Amino acid sequence: MQITSAMVKELRERTGAGMMDCKNALQEAGGDIETAIEAMRKSGVAKAAKKAGRIAAEGNIIIDQNPATGDTVILEVNSETDFVAKDRNFRSFGDDVAACILANHPADIEKLMVLPIRQGSDQTVEETRQQLVAKIGENISVRRFALVQNKETRLGTYSHGTRIGVIVSMLGGDDALAKDIAMQVAAMAPVAVDKSDVDSTTLERELEIAREQVRAEGKPEEMVEKIAQGKIAKFYKESTLLNQEFIKDSKKTIRQYLEGFDKELTVTGFKRIILG
Repeated sequence: MQITSAMVKELRERTGAGMMDCKNALQEAGGDIETAIEAMRKSGVAKAAKKAGRIAAEGNIIIDQNPATGDTVILEVNSETDFVAKDRNFRSFGDDVAACILANHPADIEKLMVLPIRQGSDQTVEETRQQLVAKIGENISVRRFALVQNKETRLGTYSHGTRIGVIVSMLGGDDALAKDIAMQVAAMAPVAVDKSDVDSTTLERELEIAREQVRAEGKPEEMVEKIAQGKIAKFYKESTLLNQEFIKDSKKTIRQYLEGFDKELTVTGFKRIILG
């Protein structure tokens, strides 16, 4: 029997499952929607779909590295409760997903979810997620990830428990120094490496906020822009990595700290993910 788009649409609306899951279920059921629903419920797909609307705000931040290449991934996998975040099966799933990313370098979450969870497995990441939802009884989501490839840079990592994870890319230095900078990023949440790296949208938003703050203080309009620019200078100091005070020595900025090791030392980028 031919599976039409209308049949797939109806099954999606009734189960909340994904398009490919619905299409496959209909093909296996010979086009019978009720049989397809029953099979999906048995396999856990429909059950997982019913839970998909529930908020998954707990979970774990996972950092993993390919020892052969140095490529490093930072991944957020969410659950509904902290209790499940500590579950062995949930943690194992997160580790498997991180390994899958390192092995396959998917471009985004959508491409990740259709990959085999492990080499040689006949289950995708999404199918494994759905089965875990059915087993644990909570909504689980693979929210986001960042993959940093080791392009002759030094990669430093830092995890603050399972709630904050950081990867820092540096030219020069050593592992201890890279970890110090990763700890700085975790603690102080910079928005960019240096002033020139702040994107125009962020800068304009901060400027507008500063202008409105000055106006709210009752300052004359001719003074607004000058005072706002002063606030932006403070923003750069607090929110760009190289200009922040070093958390281990407040008398130095990160730039001064790095220069104390080597004038050629530089941070080329960082990734920071905080749970939720």
